[in-house]
Amino acid sequence: MIEIIKKNIERAMLVALDTKEFSKAIVEEHLDELEELADTAGAETVFKTIQSKARMDSAYYVGKGKAEELAQLVELNDIHIVIFDDDLTPVQVRNLEKLFNRKVIDRSGLILDIFALRAKSKESKTQVELAQLQYLLPRLTRAWTHLSKQYGGIGTKGPGETQIETDRRMIRTRIAMLKGKLKQIESQRITQAAGRKDYTRIAIAGYTNAGKSTLFNLLTEADVFAEDKLFATLDSTTRQLESDSKAKILISDTVGFIRKLPAHLVASFKSTLNEVRDADIILHVIDLSHPFYEDHLKVVEDTLKEFGSENKTVLMVFNKVDAVDDKNRIEYVKNYYRDSVVISARKGINVSALMNKVKNIVEHSFTEEKVNLNIAQTKIASQIHQLAEVLSTKYDDDIMTISYRANKENSDKIKKIIYGS
Repeated sequence: MIEIIKKNIERAMLVALDTKEFSKAIVEEHLDELEELADTAGAETVFKTIQSKARMDSAYYVGKGKAEELAQLVELNDIHIVIFDDDLTPVQVRNLEKLFNRKVIDRSGLILDIFALRAKSKESKTQVELAQLQYLLPRLTRAWTHLSKQYGGIGTKGPGETQIETDRRMIRTRIAMLKGKLKQIESQRITQAAGRKDYTRIAIAGYTNAGKSTLFNLLTEADVFAEDKLFATLDSTTRQLESDSKAKILISDTVGFIRKLPAHLVASFKSTLNEVRDADIILHVIDLSHPFYEDHLKVVEDTLKEFGSENKTVLMVFNKVDAVDDKNRIEYVKNYYRDSVVISARKGINVSALMNKVKNIVEHSFTEEKVNLNIAQTKIASQIHQLAEVLSTKYDDDIMTISYRANKENSDKIKKIIYGS
């Protein structure tokens, strides 16, 4: 993984663009979130600015005049790094770095920096390195100062490649290797999932810093790292959930979502996010105390759709009710989101109601079925064993009667195998 070394706290300027696509309040909230990201990465925000402009400037993002004005503020305020709230093109970065004579990164670069700092497991480190390299590849012209040079002289004659071509080839080779590693991890996950066919699988999902890990720790008595910062944890953790229900339940804590999440980062974390895709039930945790909680809610819903999880059983869990001063907001979500539950994971408020809802959903998520097969249909019998918990198998002459228990998704698969579409 690309090493991120932090020696001193860097003084940062944050820049956003208001193109009137969103309200001024939402643009300001996006910039506030960028400040939280900068803080998580270890930077101190000393200056924030929003430029109103009909569209992004292709050369300087905010326009050359505004960029020159910002360059003076960078010098006057001893700014070390300038962070932009949208993805920048390599051309924009090159122009801005030349004008500011400072490091320039965008939101995606900042998120990748945080992920590099937070990655702990071998899997997440592999995922982050892959995302970093995919992000870096088109930006090599500005990332390394020597890349534009064509080396010559004694001892430098070679195949005629520029240094940048060599670097790109090395990065592509490394990307291919990392993708191979993640495919191996994915196959291991598929094998693990096959061994969990008789479990109900629950995934905790939500916007970053909504309290997912705190809730996970509360429900499972685990010791997953939880902190009041964005992306405190990256690695998914799975534990068995104890319940008075006869069903066996596995629950997983997953990486948080955020708006403008880099596409290559989502792709790299596919194997981790498959915990959400493969879940029978999703607990969607929402920070009810956040002023833009409904905006966060929509970001998560849209992301779940990208994974093809929009048709999953989803229970909305409005968290941090203890930090909500406006009681009308609590009444609103109770009335508008009728099947939701309002809790405080930190203080344990209303968690018993959450567990009761989970228990009811689990009890309705599995079905017990019985099917008669010809004794020669051994392949179908084997597939039933792979997809379901077989309760009993009885034989009567050439008829085999199999009783099984499966979740709705696998039950539908079995019926399709037996009866066709």
